[in-house]
Amino acid sequence: MMWYLFLHMPKLKTHKAASKRILTTKSGKQLKRTAGQGHFNARERGKVKMNKRRDMTLTIASSKMIKTLLPYA
Repeated sequence: MMWYLFLHMPKLKTHKAASKRILTTKSGKQLKRTAGQGHFNARERGKVKMNKRRDMTLTIASSKMIKTLLPYA
């Protein structure tokens, strides 16, 4: 029997949809793009449009869940 196959832990799979949407910074913070930027932005006020250009930092509760989806980030 191939006993050497059982010596190592299996690799953890990365959730590809999450890895395309969430960026992890060097300090460990997770950033995501602000929702609602796709279209219908002409009707928004200037302040709202400006805030939509920024990336949002995820909350602590969300970032704990994301760490399970992105084990190597």
